[in-house]
This record gives sequence, structure tokens and C-alpha cells, in this order.
Amino acid sequence: MEKSNTPNNYAAAIAVFEVKYLMLKILDRYLLKKFLGTFGFVVLILVSIVCVIDFTEKNDDFLEHQLGAGEILAYYLDYIPYLASLITPITVFIAVVFVTSKLANNTEIVAILSGGVSFRRLLLPYFIGSSLIAVASFFLNGWVIPNANKDRIAFEQTYIKSPFYFDDRDIHMKVAPELYAYMESYNNSNNVGYRFTLEQIQGNQMLQKLSARRIEWDSTQLKWTLKNWTLHQFDGEDETISNGVSLDTTLNISPDDFGSTYGLFETLTIPELNRYIAQQQERGANDIPVYLVEKYIRYMSPFTAIILTFIGVVMSAKKSRGGSGFQIALGFMIAFVFIIFFIFARSIAEVNSMDPMLAVWLPNIIFTAVGIFLYRIIRR
Repeated sequence: MEKSNTPNNYAAAIAVFEVKYLMLKILDRYLLKKFLGTFGFVVLILVSIVCVIDFTEKNDDFLEHQLGAGEILAYYLDYIPYLASLITPITVFIAVVFVTSKLANNTEIVAILSGGVSFRRLLLPYFIGSSLIAVASFFLNGWVIPNANKDRIAFEQTYIKSPFYFDDRDIHMKVAPELYAYMESYNNSNNVGYRFTLEQIQGNQMLQKLSARRIEWDSTQLKWTLKNWTLHQFDGEDETISNGVSLDTTLNISPDDFGSTYGLFETLTIPELNRYIAQQQERGANDIPVYLVEKYIRYMSPFTAIILTFIGVVMSAKKSRGGSGFQIALGFMIAFVFIIFFIFARSIAEVNSMDPMLAVWLPNIIFTAVGIFLYRIIRR
């Protein structure tokens, strides 16, 4: 009676599976190492080039203010993370195109696919690498880099930019649910406002109106002082008028509200950004779209890295007659198109011509469709 060879076949199948699993782990580590290593190298090169150009442009300002090497170095230590984060989606794309086109032209991609690895499985290490970059980018952009930007923006305002003068006129603010403030003008050099009024309105009825020729900020008590003030109080058809020379008051307004907004959205962490947007919405400010766009970009940008990684692999995995140089050049062109499209969409959103969330996500939606289209038509 013959013995069954089923156990032997089962053991052989397990052995084949283990060998294949080991090969895939080696392949994943190999591709992931190449991808992340190239990404880091591209970021280092581009950041170095931009920093050299930036230093050349700002050197006259550094010399004018007689800044020491330590102060300049501290500025660039804050500037480099901001710059690296800004170019991350594009550098991910360039790194993917460079690595994949090199593999394709060395016929490594062909060998991998011929060994029984599907193209979808080949995408896994790229997806892992881009996801790691995306998660790190989200936390850096949401919390770490805004805190570094506080020092960077302050440095630029002090030593690079021209002095700021608040020149808006006829300033309207909603400072509480029923309180509306108005100033004809404000001088930010001495923190004095002119022709100030504060109105309390309930429904369609004005309950009181406080007017003053000037309003001054008391930096010691952190309060406002009204000069030559008059208070009108209304009770139905009855009106009570009182006045005085000086009156201290606490308002939900500070001199910071009249300061420079240069780079302000870059200095706010995600929780701070949410609070600022809520405050501006309560006041009825007209610059809310700028901050909404910044908020949505911080959530959108990590997905951009993943989408561009997918496009980069799909378009570079096939060996090209033009060599890897052609594919890298094509990669730069697609990256350039994405940047132009993103800037255009952001500009439209900031002038409130389109819903900010839709405008921010539109480049990702379109390039996702482009990636799926390329995946279906490019033969591998």
C-alpha cells in the first residue's frame, strides 16, 4: 500500500511560501530604503540651494543690522524646517520618479514583476514610505513648525521687512454677541484709536451707545482708556445721557488686532488656528478665507504626498527609450503643473470666489483622477 505524499507537498508549499515571504520583505526594505534615502537627499539638496539664495538676498539686511553669526544661524534653523515642509509633496514626487525610473532602466522592475510580484504589490513599499512622510508632515505642520515660525516671522518683521503701519480706516468689529465697535482710524505706533463708538444692539433695537474722541491702550493694566466719552442709554423712547473725561474699560480687543498680519497664519498651530478662525467669524472679519485655506491645506498636504507617489511610480515603472533623464524631466514638468494648479486654486479660495475646502482639495481630486487614468492606460 503506497504512502500518501500529502504531508510532503504541504511542507514544500510552506517552504515556498516562506521563501517568497522572505523575498518580499527583502524587496520591501530595498525599495523603502531607496525611496526614503533619495527623498532625504533631494530635500537636503533643494533646501541647501534655496538657503544659499535666500542668504544672498538678505545679506545686506543682516549687515545693516549688524547681526551676529549666532542670530543668523538661529533664524535659518527655524527657516529650514518650514522650507522642507513646504516642498515635501514635490520632493516626494521627484524622489519617486528618480528611484523608479532608475530601477526600470536597470530592468529591476521587469525582474521583480517576472518573479511573480504584482504591480499592486510593488506599490506597497512606496505607499508605506509616502504614508510615513505624510504622517510626519501633518504633525510637523500642525504643531512643531508653527511654533518655529513664531521666531522666524518675528525675526523677519524686525530685520527684513519695513516697519508696519496700520492704515485701515472705518474699522468695524463685533466684539461680543451684542456689542459692535467702530473706529475711524488707529495709530499702531502709540496704540491710540480715534472716533471710537461701542454699540449694544439687541435684535433691531439699540440699547446703548458709548462714544469717545480717543481710545488709548494702557499697557500696565492691559485695559483701554476712553477720552472725552459720552454714553447714550435707551429704554424704549427714554434716553439717558452721561459723559466724562476719562473711563477705563475692558474690551475683547487688543493692540495685536491692529498689528501686522504678515505670516500670521504660518505661526498658528491647528488648535490656535481654529480659535482664531472662530474669533474672526464672530467679529465678521473679511480675511477668514485666508485662514480657512491654511487650515484645509494642513489636512490636504499629507494626502498630496501619497497621490503624487502613486503617479510617480505608475509613470516611471516602464523602461523608457529616452532613459531615466527623460522620465525625471517629465516628473519635474508634472510637479510644476501641480504647483501652478494649486497656487491658482488657493488664490481663488482666498478671494472668496470658491468654497475654500473645495478649492484646496480640487488639485488632489484632479491628480487622483490623473493617476487612475495613467494606471489604466500605461502598459507595464
